[in-house]
Amino acid sequence: MKNEVAAEPFTAIHTQVIAAREGRDPRVIARLFSGWAVFGEQQFVRGYALLLPDPVVPNLNALGARERIAFLSDMSRLGDALLKVTGAARINYAIFGNQEPALHAHVIPRYGDEPEALRSAQPWAYDWSAAPSFERATYQELAGSLLLRRRRRRRRRLVRRCCSGR
Repeated sequence: MKNEVAAEPFTAIHTQVIAAREGRDPRVIARLFSGWAVFGEQQFVRGYALLLPDPVVPNLNALGARERIAFLSDMSRLGDALLKVTGAARINYAIFGNQEPALHAHVIPRYGDEPEALRSAQPWAYDWSAAPSFERATYQELAGSLLLRRRRRRRRRLVRRCCSGR
């Protein structure tokens, strides 16, 4: 059962989801079951991405049980793909909603060659204002690798279902 919530304010997350739906957001990686995988506007680490729900809701608790499971599953699958294609040491996940009061998940690759002072720090220790802005041309190859990995996984799942009689 979905938790009841008051009318939500229109946020930057709403704007991003509308742009993704309309094909106007160059940061889109893929449409997932629960929403949109997009690269972060500031690439403080290579491959920083977000998962934006579609439709937008105020927070994780506003989703019904199935939608919540789908969102969290999509978030971890995005992390799996980033881990594989970036060669990251691990993935950090964060859901806050304090500055933008709408559900969105940060999916953050972490690397062994990050500056030592930042390597074990939380991602907000970085100077995001000094981070390079996302440019599609720079991240085209990474986006392509993520999409290819997603298609291969989907194909394997379909083959397993077909061959196992499910």
